[in-house]
Amino acid sequence: MSRSQAVALALAVIPLLSAGCAPDSDAAESEPAAAGGVEAVGGMNAERMAVLSNPNLVTEDELTAVPGITAEAAAAIVGGRPYLRAADLHAVLAGAIGEEAALGAYRALWLPINLNDVTNDEVLLIPGVGDRMAHEFEEYRPYVDLGEFRMEIGKYVDEEEVERLARYVYVPIDLNSATREEIMAVPGMSERMAHEFEEYRPYTDLDQFRREIGKYVDENEVARFERYVTLN
Repeated sequence: MSRSQAVALALAVIPLLSAGCAPDSDAAESEPAAAGGVEAVGGMNAERMAVLSNPNLVTEDELTAVPGITAEAAAAIVGGRPYLRAADLHAVLAGAIGEEAALGAYRALWLPINLNDVTNDEVLLIPGVGDRMAHEFEEYRPYVDLGEFRMEIGKYVDEEEVERLARYVYVPIDLNSATREEIMAVPGMSERMAHEFEEYRPYTDLDQFRREIGKYVDENEVARFERYVTLN
């Protein structure tokens, strides 16, 4: 083999050796990042986007699936229905399993709170919310809808955190102008009941609402529905 041929062969082999080494180097650097991504998806992100169980609607068996909630606590929760305020639920749950365990349970169990009618103590029950964020919740009252909440709270936290917080709150719908989609967003709503909500429009006051909807459900259920409505 001539010298020129040997040089040409060496130059051809060098890129092949470099290409063969590169994947191992990249894999060594990328594996930790991939592991971190998997942990985030399976841990924090999954928790953030999980559906929250409503204590007014779930069964005792479903309640016992919530971490920290015993069979006795589940029975106590069901026995205290309907809950009209988060503070009422907290009193029952903390009494059954303790303050710390109750706060932990709110990552999976929660009674949605009315942004325009909630106490500071109730806001602070939301996992991950401290005094500063509780102040921001109150700062922008009254909220017209959740779109406004997302816009204002989005000034302080990222989009993912806004969506996590939005699972814990609601803004009451106007009985006389709410769309069918908005009515169906009320927890526990059925198509049949949504029809009844619309059937008696326009409502002149909430007494009329209680009277008309009380033809179809009991007093407790009327009170539970009433949490989510208003007349502007």
